[in-house]
Amino acid sequence: MSTLLVTHPCFAGHQTPSGHPERPDRILAVDKVLSDPRFAALIREEAPEVELAAVLRCHPSDYVHAIEEANPRDGLVQLDADTSMSPGTWEAVLRGAGAATRAVDAVLKGEADNAFAAIRPPGHHAEKQTAMGFCFVNNAAIAARHAQKVHGIGRVAIVDWDVHHGNGTQDIFWGDASVMYCSTHEMPLYPGTGAKDERGDFDTIVNAPLKAGDGGEVFRDAFTGLILPRLMAYQPELVIISAGFDAHWRDPLANINLDESDFAWATAKLMDLASSTAGGRVVSVLEGGYDLKGLAGSVGAHVGVLMGGDVG
Repeated sequence: MSTLLVTHPCFAGHQTPSGHPERPDRILAVDKVLSDPRFAALIREEAPEVELAAVLRCHPSDYVHAIEEANPRDGLVQLDADTSMSPGTWEAVLRGAGAATRAVDAVLKGEADNAFAAIRPPGHHAEKQTAMGFCFVNNAAIAARHAQKVHGIGRVAIVDWDVHHGNGTQDIFWGDASVMYCSTHEMPLYPGTGAKDERGDFDTIVNAPLKAGDGGEVFRDAFTGLILPRLMAYQPELVIISAGFDAHWRDPLANINLDESDFAWATAKLMDLASSTAGGRVVSVLEGGYDLKGLAGSVGAHVGVLMGGDVG
């Protein structure tokens, strides 16, 4: 099993206010765990800057240019209470989306069996015309559209296990039968979307909300009882994972009690699904995860399974 890792040093250059949970230490913790000898077999590439055309498939040009123009030459600029830009932010945004599209290219060209884009800032809260929740552009959505428009993929599934609902991804694909969006997330919690009855115009939105205190058993039941059957019926040709790790029991921003074994299990289940419908093609894009130890351990478990390792 060959796994591509796409990342870049610039992701540590996106600065946030002191005390902000979405901080450069996150990507440094991921870099450190993936430098362990057990990950020596990873194919490693630096993320390119995304082609603007790829971003414009999900976000209108006036929005994208407004974000670019907001990038400060020094200091920090607040776009909302949670979302800020520093001089290094725009490059990180471009290379984050570029990592996602490069991962798609590699997997669909057969250069790797699967891929993990280790990036920040995250993207799944970015709606068509709104930056929010630490996110500027929607990396997973851009990856899905890239697979369709550049590689001719018909049906894409995006599976999001970040503890916060991916309102942005849901917004972008609400009226699109060619992308199925599946999410487990804590409710009620930011951003307040993701109820079971939010199903999209073509019944291709699949929300499986969890409640505070839920752990691995409930999470796994959501997969086996709802998400995996819906995915199997949909028969995606590519599986994209919005891989947030803030449902870990250590995370300070939520109240779900998953551990590394749960993320490993879910990774294996999605790989099995992709093997049966999509030629094994899986692309994973980092989203949230704000406890450094929980994040590092969970990324290690996730990538280990992508590489063909034991689920544990």
